[in-house]
Amino acid sequence: MELFVPHPSVSVVVRSISSSQLLKPSFLLVPTPAKQIKHPFVSINNQNQNLMEWQRPTITPAVGARIGSVKRVTNETNVAVELNLDGVGSPDSSTGIPFLDHMLDQLASHGLFDVHVKAVGDTHIDDHHTNEDVGLAIGTALLSALGDRKGINRFGDFTAPLDEALVHVALDLSGRPHLSYDLQIPTERVGTYNTQLVEHFFQSLVNTSGMTLHIRQLAGKNSHHIIEATFKAFARALRQATEYDPRRRGTVPSSKGVLSRS
Repeated sequence: MELFVPHPSVSVVVRSISSSQLLKPSFLLVPTPAKQIKHPFVSINNQNQNLMEWQRPTITPAVGARIGSVKRVTNETNVAVELNLDGVGSPDSSTGIPFLDHMLDQLASHGLFDVHVKAVGDTHIDDHHTNEDVGLAIGTALLSALGDRKGINRFGDFTAPLDEALVHVALDLSGRPHLSYDLQIPTERVGTYNTQLVEHFFQSLVNTSGMTLHIRQLAGKNSHHIIEATFKAFARALRQATEYDPRRRGTVPSSKGVLSRS
């Protein structure tokens, strides 16, 4: 069968296809009693007769892969992040904020990182706390995955177009947190997502990862395009910075001989 998994508030649609059309599934749905489901949950039909919980397949990381795993629990949110810098671009984000999930998918796809994020937060109030804590947790996971940063490029620079939008991102995995942010997003919201939260997300990520990050909008009128171009440019710049420079031969890319968060 072929399964379409929409937003958690929408039922799953199921339709059959022939066995000759059946390819390797990209995910698995496992029946779970309703009382065990926390977030997100979806129903298999409009009558809500059978609740299902979504699970992604296990992806075996490459030997020596740089992986950071973080769990952050507060009175406002519960966030779990696993970030593989040497991944294949596997996205798996469920934050309760659909637009943020879409942007994290860009980070995975264009950075070729495996980005797995699960979050439950007080989104009944607004998205602020969850957005912030996801950024903090991703930054912490990045810090952990980088380790001593030996042999990496350290610097990343990329300009991404998306239709009329053009955004430039430059970053330095220096251990010194700094954000320079210059986006002119014309609308207050994209869908239900408050566009003020874009800056707050990156500030949170910068603070815990120890990254110097410059984001500059060169063109753009559509809010969605501007934000998505930003995440794509960030993903490509971060990919460049975290990849190994063979000429470094495993040395730290600093004249001081050390790069650290402090």
